[in-house]
Amino acid sequence: MKRFNELIDIFLQPGELFVGDREFQIRTILGSCVSITLWHPASCMGGMSHFLLPTRSGALGGAEPDGRYGDEALHLMLAELKKYGLRPSDCEAKIFGGGNMFPGHDRAAAMLVGQRNGEAARDLLQACGIPVISESLFGYGHRQIIFDVSSGDVWSRQIAPTAPGSAVLSSLALAPDSGQDIP
Repeated sequence: MKRFNELIDIFLQPGELFVGDREFQIRTILGSCVSITLWHPASCMGGMSHFLLPTRSGALGGAEPDGRYGDEALHLMLAELKKYGLRPSDCEAKIFGGGNMFPGHDRAAAMLVGQRNGEAARDLLQACGIPVISESLFGYGHRQIIFDVSSGDVWSRQIAPTAPGSAVLSSLALAPDSGQDIP
């Protein structure tokens, strides 16, 4: 297994996704957004998305699929994996994010977007027959995510929101399968 500094580092912005082989690690930072990682153990190929909303509000029409929406991001990742002859049902999924970035505020619709994103990810993967082997969803604050495609390991660190003027790391959580902190 390669060390982090030997892997090609990809950083995802909101709405982006990436599929690659064992030469890559994929990173992102999530608030209410959600990332789905897909990993094919036999080939050490995988991908990760960073989506903002579960689905597009209007019909897709003639528009290109867009990684900002969970259903379209998953479709794009699966299409890319299929180019390598990989079946979705042979992949393992992990889900991260969906945090509440504004605890204590009363605007219900804004607070529920992370919850809707996480639930949509679960439903989408179940509909595709892809087992979810790990997840770190919901709670408060943002998460830093690193996906090592060579091993399938995903590291997650959740950082709760802080009061204005203070910067305190209030919680550290690891993905259940990793056993390691973010280096």
